[in-house]
Amino acid sequence: MTMLELSESEVQPSAPEPAAASDFSLGKLVGFIDRADPGTRAALARLDPGALRPHQIAALSRALIDAGLSPDTWRPSTWRRWALIAHGMALAGHGKGSLGKQMAEAGVSEPRVTKLLASRGDAFLQIVPRLLRLLASKQVKPNWYALSELIRKNDAQEVAEKEIAETLRLRIAGDYFSAIARTK
Repeated sequence: MTMLELSESEVQPSAPEPAAASDFSLGKLVGFIDRADPGTRAALARLDPGALRPHQIAALSRALIDAGLSPDTWRPSTWRRWALIAHGMALAGHGKGSLGKQMAEAGVSEPRVTKLLASRGDAFLQIVPRLLRLLASKQVKPNWYALSELIRKNDAQEVAEKEIAETLRLRIAGDYFSAIARTK
């Protein structure tokens, strides 16, 4: 049984996830994925964040370490969130602008956006890959500075982090619905 298959309670205590990854780390992760060899990029694009395989863990670890992160101290849930971020970057790329506007540009339906913004925990983490595949199929690159923060804080326990996640959700919703209203 790998460490990722163990429940949080079975794992030895470890350092918590960094409170916030710097824009520098996210930029470095984007750069690593953009420069990655085809095998590494394919491993990241194909990985299942909830069931990482050894070759995927290797590719993911190289990417995270290159970005200046320290995955050696992370809990399994932290690995899953960062695996989802790296997977999404490899799958859909990284773009600039508002995530809400990007979803409107890609033609993401209102029910799908509402479901994404209302979901928490594992349900949220299952919705994100579907959204990423849709964005990639429409050749719309999401803004990872916003999306990665929402992924990392999606099920936060601390009040301040919950407020940050809620602010992000409201900003995404506002930008999405404003963009939709402008097109009508």
